[in-house]
Amino acid sequence: MQQITLVGMGASAATLTAEAADALRGAVRIVGARRLLSALPGGLTADQVAAARADDVLAAVLEAPGPCVALYSGDTGFYSGAAGLLERLAQKNLSARVLPGISSVQLLAARLGRPWQDWSLVSAHGIPCDPVAAVCGGQPVLFLTGGKGTGPADLCARLAEAGLDQLPVTVGENLACPGEAITTGTAGELAGRSFDSLAVLLAEPAPRAPSRTPGWPDETFTRAEAVPMTKQAIRAQVLAKLAIRPGETVWDIGAGTGSVSLELAFANGGAPVWAVECLPEACALIRENRRRLGGWNVRVVEGRAPAALAGLPAPDAVFIGGTRGEMADILAAVYRANPAARVCITAVTVETLASAVAALTALGRTAQVSQIGAAHTGGGKVHLFRAENPIFIITAQG
Repeated sequence: MQQITLVGMGASAATLTAEAADALRGAVRIVGARRLLSALPGGLTADQVAAARADDVLAAVLEAPGPCVALYSGDTGFYSGAAGLLERLAQKNLSARVLPGISSVQLLAARLGRPWQDWSLVSAHGIPCDPVAAVCGGQPVLFLTGGKGTGPADLCARLAEAGLDQLPVTVGENLACPGEAITTGTAGELAGRSFDSLAVLLAEPAPRAPSRTPGWPDETFTRAEAVPMTKQAIRAQVLAKLAIRPGETVWDIGAGTGSVSLELAFANGGAPVWAVECLPEACALIRENRRRLGGWNVRVVEGRAPAALAGLPAPDAVFIGGTRGEMADILAAVYRANPAARVCITAVTVETLASAVAALTALGRTAQVSQIGAAHTGGGKVHLFRAENPIFIITAQG
């Protein structure tokens, strides 16, 4: 049976393991990207075939007259094309030996003198990547960068735009290669820099309030008398009704102080929460609460719905806390964006309740309505209950 070996080269010939070097010396054919072949050590007698696509590598490997090596950069287990070749070999009932290389993760950690077992590993190399969501996970994040719009400076710019301009970051360029450089700074500082295409970015975890069950105390949030806020008891019910899952995109329409937006931002694992609000003073409060609590994945959209919803990513769930009389048009815009969106609406007046139920019915949705009344004791020797306005909660499944 033909001997096939997948070799992780590491960053350069300098990082080849002794086992990998032995496999290369014993091969009659070496298949890999042209850049990797040009970096091989001298003295090898094998036929060298330039190929990068999995199907092309497979064809070249299967045509080899003897032991063959498929060569990959970095480590074969870290976002490597080796997985595609192994899958194709398995479909043909062929086995292969895999020799891992030294990854950019190991190299950067070694240069910094840090362990990396607690790092979160994310690829932005030709893969959609949300750096803000990644750094909200409470761990340092190593980004494998590359491709249009996903270089270290691009990722730093997106972090800075979310308010994380002071987040400590480190860029490692050309690790174990000529021109190696380690650059440290903040996301804001490095957003304007130029880096080599062979680079990785290490971002420290974003400062963030501790996670807790839904229904944060009202005093958690900075407030203003003229800006409404959904109270704790209602917020907890809204979170329960929407049943947010990690990774879901959420809209908060009529966001007020941002109390619901912030709770949603901690419930969805760092995915975007779009807080839509037309009052400038309310938008300022949302940004302040985002800064204080670390809800960096809250994206503030200043404008009036439904016009302000145009161009936003399709939501998985939507909370509507204020409509300014545009209930029907807002709901129509929500379902145009995603017919399967889960919707939760709060209403203080019977008129708003009626308009929500009528609009949902007209759109072919079944409205479910709950009414909640809450009362709280104050201080003093005698404890009297002070009632809040009853609130209607209207929900509709996609």
